[in-house]
Amino acid sequence: MGDEFRRLRLVALNIDGVLLNDTFSPVIHRFITGRGGAYTEDTERAVFSQPRRIAGQRMAEALGGVMSGDEALAAYFRERDRYLAEHPVRIQAGAVDLLHRLRGLGLSTVCYGGLGKEHFTAFLGAYEDLFDAPGYVCTDAFRPGLHEIVTEYFGLKHEQVLFVDDVARVAEEARLLGMPFVGMPTTFEHSHQRALMRRAGVRRLIDGLDAIDEGLLRAVDADAAAGTLWGG
Repeated sequence: MGDEFRRLRLVALNIDGVLLNDTFSPVIHRFITGRGGAYTEDTERAVFSQPRRIAGQRMAEALGGVMSGDEALAAYFRERDRYLAEHPVRIQAGAVDLLHRLRGLGLSTVCYGGLGKEHFTAFLGAYEDLFDAPGYVCTDAFRPGLHEIVTEYFGLKHEQVLFVDDVARVAEEARLLGMPFVGMPTTFEHSHQRALMRRAGVRRLIDGLDAIDEGLLRAVDADAAAGTLWGG
């Protein structure tokens, strides 16, 4: 193990789009455009990383109110089930190696996302011993949930937790709270998240989990200690 980190204590990893492949962007795009709606930056900003109830309402609004929020949410999950039959959920390349790397560096790790813990157990349960209790935090009731994870679940300060996420709305919250953040935007061709993250001032955008190495972590730690995580 190397020298202790000056600020970082915990790395919080989003589940879908970071540890698991992105199975949300393609389905939301298909759901909206397949019903005649426009898929724009505003659509993504309105829907992504929202509580499920609100996401349903926003998808219904994107379709001109032809269905209720509850109807849109139910239809979306039916659409997702059909998509997953052809494009199964899988663990991202480098995910398990990253978990071992964080352990070796003495950093705690937690996973979070908007679905229930059964989703985590189904796809990452075999590696639960590489996460720190509670292992997984469902943020549906308080999305994006950064402040709650840091303070209520781990009793840490904002600058002590690095969040890795694929959604710009989470980056915006991290900047507002002065928290470390690494963006891993989806490669989905119709996604606006990379552009939105750049606009939000994200300094570190990665294309794969292998990029989260000791060098990157220590650079983030140095910025956290110096108060230079987000610049001016």
